[in-house]
Amino acid sequence: MEVNVAFALRNALRRSGPLRLLFAPGRFRAFVRQSELGIAIIGAVVGVIAGLVVVAMATVVRLLHEWIFRIGADERLSSATSLNHTIILVAPIIGGLILGAVIFILAYKRKKPMVDPIEANALHGGRLSLTDSFIVCVQNLVSNGFGASVGLEAGYTQLSSGFASKIGIALKLRRGDLRILVGCGAAGAIAAAFNAPLTGAFYAFELIIGSYSIASLTPVIAASLLATNVARLLMPSSFLVNAATFGSVIPTDYMPALLLGLLCAGGGILLLTGVSMVEEVARKSSIPPAVRPVLGGAIVGLLAIVSPQVLSGGHGALHLNLDQDLAIPALGFLLLMKSLASAVSIGSGFRGGLFFASLFLGALLGKIYALAGMLLFPGTILVPTVYAIIGMSCLAASVIGGPLTFLALEVTGDFSITALTLAAVITASLTVRNLFGYSFATWRFHLRGESIRSAHDVGWIRNLTVDKLMRPDVKTANVGSTLGKFRECFPLGSTQRVVIVDNAGKYVGIVIVPEAHTSLVADGEGVILDLVRYKAAYLLPTMNAKQAATIFEHTESEALAVVNNKIEQRVIGLLTESYTLRRYSEELDKRRREVSGET
Repeated sequence: MEVNVAFALRNALRRSGPLRLLFAPGRFRAFVRQSELGIAIIGAVVGVIAGLVVVAMATVVRLLHEWIFRIGADERLSSATSLNHTIILVAPIIGGLILGAVIFILAYKRKKPMVDPIEANALHGGRLSLTDSFIVCVQNLVSNGFGASVGLEAGYTQLSSGFASKIGIALKLRRGDLRILVGCGAAGAIAAAFNAPLTGAFYAFELIIGSYSIASLTPVIAASLLATNVARLLMPSSFLVNAATFGSVIPTDYMPALLLGLLCAGGGILLLTGVSMVEEVARKSSIPPAVRPVLGGAIVGLLAIVSPQVLSGGHGALHLNLDQDLAIPALGFLLLMKSLASAVSIGSGFRGGLFFASLFLGALLGKIYALAGMLLFPGTILVPTVYAIIGMSCLAASVIGGPLTFLALEVTGDFSITALTLAAVITASLTVRNLFGYSFATWRFHLRGESIRSAHDVGWIRNLTVDKLMRPDVKTANVGSTLGKFRECFPLGSTQRVVIVDNAGKYVGIVIVPEAHTSLVADGEGVILDLVRYKAAYLLPTMNAKQAATIFEHTESEALAVVNNKIEQRVIGLLTESYTLRRYSEELDKRRREVSGET
């Protein structure tokens, strides 16, 4: 009887309005796929998850710092004053040993490199492995928890985006919607980490999604706001700057700010180059990858004995140096030490990013610039804290590759300083794009041989390959055939073109059938070889549509043979230029409609 009542109640709930969606996964999936409101709801859920991820990871790292370095619950590692030198030296080495063991195991278990949110959205349509995301998260926790000079932002965005991608795949979302959801995860992570929802949202638009659209606005903003509020509720943020004593901004302040933007652009390029140089030296050495983090940890430990502010991400050190009045030599020395520690940490294999390190280094650079300006031009420079904030935004924009202007607004609440920061950030970003052309993430892709310059969806181009476009039913003829025999086998109207092969089946060229029938050569005298075209032109099955279109244009051909590889050159198909361009145009239009929010 009880079973029947429960069964009847469940059926009644299934039939009752909105509750029906909760008991019908197919209906809910259709609702999400067909409605912008559905994507916004899922984006909000992802934002809550991102906020929880940030709180959980930050809590784990704080406990690790308290346990390993013996600091108080209210202290930050990089600003602690009573650290034991032996612990400072040994902790990064132990962290390197643990990370080296993980790297050693992964070398046998996982052959492919782990995909981050930018690469997932650019090449894989938003598909991100949650298992790989957890591995990256653990590596990031170990690296930061044991004092390596890396931030947690890489782990925040990786795991949050991994959850978002998993939810999107479970709901069988379209490629464009899945990419937006991955952006929601990254937006929520950055927003929660810095108590800055606008910064998180535009970080997602610029770096993860690669474009801004009305369709992506609501879910990304919802994710950022909810992630921020979840993090505020569970973990009050300290990433705020008091703007009460900054003074007023006047038009003459813009020129020094623009010069600081140029200086930060140069600093960002140097930092990226330094990291890649350390990685290149480590790669060319005979040191196994699993041992490199141990050596890197020893170097970081030695640097930390000289200046403990190089440890971890640098949250405490940033606030410490914003509040204190240090001389230029002390700030310059700390700038050099933190740069070296960050480059060695990442170059030796510790997992993390340069997000917060670039903020910290930019603040130091801005403060040095302001103090030097006050000495050279008394009374014409704003207080050093203003230029520390400008430098923070400019160097982060130079390294990360996205506009960090909103960060200045959200940490100060001052619109005049935000306008000043905007001008400097534009200068820094434009300089880096023209002189260097890469951000931290895309530079690492470049070193791996990838051509990714942003999160714009280019994966569909790589997926639209020749082997998916070609026709496998190819008409072939032997190169030794006479013209008469060829005309007999392929009369007019039977086919447009025939692929010629030699006795071993190797590609020779293409003969146009109408040309063979209009040739003046006598039937019994000529061989078909005299009419062969495109002898050195062919396509490979792994080429994408864009590469194929380029070859068509270069050879001025309407169709080309597809061979299995460059050595055997066995013909496996035929592809026409018109079909290639039509399919390429259809996919382009499909992506355009996804960006504009059209169904």
